[in-house]
Amino acid sequence: MAFEPPQRLVRALGETAPSGDDWLEKLPEVARQAVDLRELTVERVQVPGGRSSLVVLVRRADGTPAVLKLAPHRARPESERAALARWGGLGAVQLVEPFGAEGVLVLERLHPDVSVRSLPEAKALLEAAGTLRRLWVEPPGDHAFETVAERTGRQARVLRGSGPEVASLVSAALDAREELLAAPPEVRLLHGTFRQSKVLAAERVPWLAVGPDPVVGECAFDLARLVRDRVEDLIATPSGASTTRRRVKRLAESLDVDQERLRGWTLFRAVESGVRALRVGRPRDAELLLEFAGWL
Repeated sequence: MAFEPPQRLVRALGETAPSGDDWLEKLPEVARQAVDLRELTVERVQVPGGRSSLVVLVRRADGTPAVLKLAPHRARPESERAALARWGGLGAVQLVEPFGAEGVLVLERLHPDVSVRSLPEAKALLEAAGTLRRLWVEPPGDHAFETVAERTGRQARVLRGSGPEVASLVSAALDAREELLAAPPEVRLLHGTFRQSKVLAAERVPWLAVGPDPVVGECAFDLARLVRDRVEDLIATPSGASTTRRRVKRLAESLDVDQERLRGWTLFRAVESGVRALRVGRPRDAELLLEFAGWL
C-alpha cells in the first residue's frame, strides 16, 4: 500500500518545517517498516487526518483493530506517549504498545469519523468538558513535560515581533500572560491542544480524547482552547460576542476554573493562533481569531 500523506498534513507541516526537513519524504518507508515489524494489516490512511501526524487504521496480527500513528520529532510524539501512559486510558485513548520506535505510536481504535463536534453545540461542550476534566491529573514527579510558562514563553517571543496592525491585541495578550504566570494556582498534566474534534466516540466509554500535545500547568490554560471552538459560527452570529462571554462563564463554573484566568488564557491563545495564521498565509483564519480575541 502507498502511504500517501493527506494534503492537510502536507500543508500543515509545510507551514512549520525547518529548512532541510525530510520527514515527509521518508514517511512512506517509515510507515512500511512500522507495519511490517508489527505484522499489521493496513485498512486505510485516515483522511483528512491530523495536522501533525499520519494516522493509519490497521489490524494487529490477532485481528484486533488499532491505529498506527507516525509523527515527526517536532510534534513531540514521545511526550504524547508519556502523557497517554500517565492517563492509562482514563479519559484518553489507550496505548496498545507502551514502548516503541521514536515517532511511532500504536493506539486503540476509536471511531475516527465521529467526534463530539457532531453533536449540537451545547451538548458537545458538555461532553468535551467532562472528558477534559478526567485528564487533569498530577504529573509524575520526574516528568519531562514542557510547562505552560515555557511553551507560552516561546510563543510570546514570536508575538513581540508582530506588526503594528495587531499591536494592541498582542500587547493585551502579553500583559495577560505575565499576570497569569505571576501566580499560577495549580500544576496539572494538561492535554495542551484540546478541542471538540479531539474527542472521539469510543467503545469502552462514550468519548475519549486523542492527539494531546501535553504540557504541565494550570487547568484554565487547557480549557481556553475549548472556549473558541466553532469560532466561525460565533463570528457569523450577531450575538457572537455575548455568546462568547457566556461560554467563558459557563465553562469556568462547570469545571471549577477561575473565570478571569480562563478569559486571560483564552485571549492569549486566540491572539497567538491568530498572529501565527497571519504569518503563515492563512488570512481568513487570522481574521476570525483576532476578531474573537477582540471580544475578550
